[in-house]
Amino acid sequence: MRPQKVLDIEILKGLTKVFRSKGYEGASLKELSEATGLKKASLYHRFQNGKQEMADAVLNHLGKWVINNVFRFLLDDDIEPQIRLKNGLSEIRTLYNNGKETCIFRALSMQTGIELFEDQIKNGMNEWISTFKEIGRAFQLNETDAEQKAIQVLIEIQGSLIVTKGLGDISIFENTLNNIELKYINE
Repeated sequence: MRPQKVLDIEILKGLTKVFRSKGYEGASLKELSEATGLKKASLYHRFQNGKQEMADAVLNHLGKWVINNVFRFLLDDDIEPQIRLKNGLSEIRTLYNNGKETCIFRALSMQTGIELFEDQIKNGMNEWISTFKEIGRAFQLNETDAEQKAIQVLIEIQGSLIVTKGLGDISIFENTLNNIELKYINE
């Protein structure tokens, strides 16, 4: 068996980059191929169901990354809430490259993408809300307030990514994360 020339993680990084920047409809096989370093035939060999399977792999990859990095900190009961929140927000900075990267949920929720990935996007957003609700409970918020704050956090993160990209000002994303931290700490 021939060794793989391109590692799976590198393929996922390349696919992620294209889907984040072009969305599902806008991502061409040529761009996906170039971003992964694979010829189109090799790309189809790995992803026999084509572009949909590629986008699905990206969603799964990023979902696992978020669980292993962001949620792991936010849900760690052995650490005090302020540090959990600070560490989780730090990982969110990494996930979005300090506000320079588009959220995959946004990128795949346009046009045909929303029809294909609606359940995954909805489930992913619910996981974010559930996790931030838990950190709210760790800050002694009641159930209702913790859930409302968690939903607002998701809105603020997603909104700040759009505004950051639109205005070309990464300080917007950074200020949003800092404000999220202050809102929990000052509760």
